[in-house]
Amino acid sequence: MASLRDIRTRIGTVKNTQQITRAMKMVAAAKLRRAQEQIFQARPYAFKIREMIGHLREFVDPTSHPLFQPREEVGTVLMIVVTSDRGLAGAFNTNILKRAEAAIDEQFADLRGTERLKILAVGRKAHDYFSKRGFTMVGDYRGFFNDLSFARTDAIADRAVEGWLDSEWDEVVVVYNEFKNTISQNRIVEPFLPVPQGTFSTPVMEADEGYHADEDLGRDVDYIFEPDAETILKQLIPQYLSYQLWRVVLESNAAEQGARMVAMDSATSNAGELLDQLKLTYNRARQAAITTEIIEISSGAEALQAG
Repeated sequence: MASLRDIRTRIGTVKNTQQITRAMKMVAAAKLRRAQEQIFQARPYAFKIREMIGHLREFVDPTSHPLFQPREEVGTVLMIVVTSDRGLAGAFNTNILKRAEAAIDEQFADLRGTERLKILAVGRKAHDYFSKRGFTMVGDYRGFFNDLSFARTDAIADRAVEGWLDSEWDEVVVVYNEFKNTISQNRIVEPFLPVPQGTFSTPVMEADEGYHADEDLGRDVDYIFEPDAETILKQLIPQYLSYQLWRVVLESNAAEQGARMVAMDSATSNAGELLDQLKLTYNRARQAAITTEIIEISSGAEALQAG
């Protein structure tokens, strides 16, 4: 059995750890509130511009914009994988990396291990994971969430579009965690380029009654376009792509903070349970030590009397 000093030392260590995890939980909760506000503000516009793009496509020549046209043969793929820069968020990063690996096996198995599958990793965890496994990396976006901004996200969208137009890749998909609620996320593989012809909906979009109401209303409205649908579409597409990627990183950021808050809450509770066990072990060891001392004193007294 460990000595009383060892148990006291361990109790002190666990208490310190519990204080740290409790503080991290509070920080994550504060960040989560801000992240939720951001994503709840971004979603309506992202949903609406997605609907507008789909509606405008019905009034223009399908070949009017290069970003609409799927390539006859998909030779190279860019996969944008969004994770966090830091750990201590439970299975948040592990789950989305597994989803990315599954998407590669399901959709691009013939490209695995070749330079035709490129990874643009947003966040340190994705960058470290894929670079260590020999994937061809595009850019370095470690530390992205330390200074989260629309301008930095817009630069990533521009890089994806430039590569598409220059035929560096023939398809772009995004893998990310969609914020569902504080304790759970949806792992999404979403087409990015070419701009999907059909309506791509995530579970959160499917559950949003307002999203479907706007979608149905848009089909019934006879719009008058000024100057014309094609010109408006050309102006909207860059905004659409940038804002969709902005929504993606906001979803991931909110999901990360929720996952970290839950993980730290669980760690704090586990530390409390461990403290209870250690205190019980300490009291038992202390009681055993006292009993041993009493027995030794009694034995010594009896020996003196017998002598």
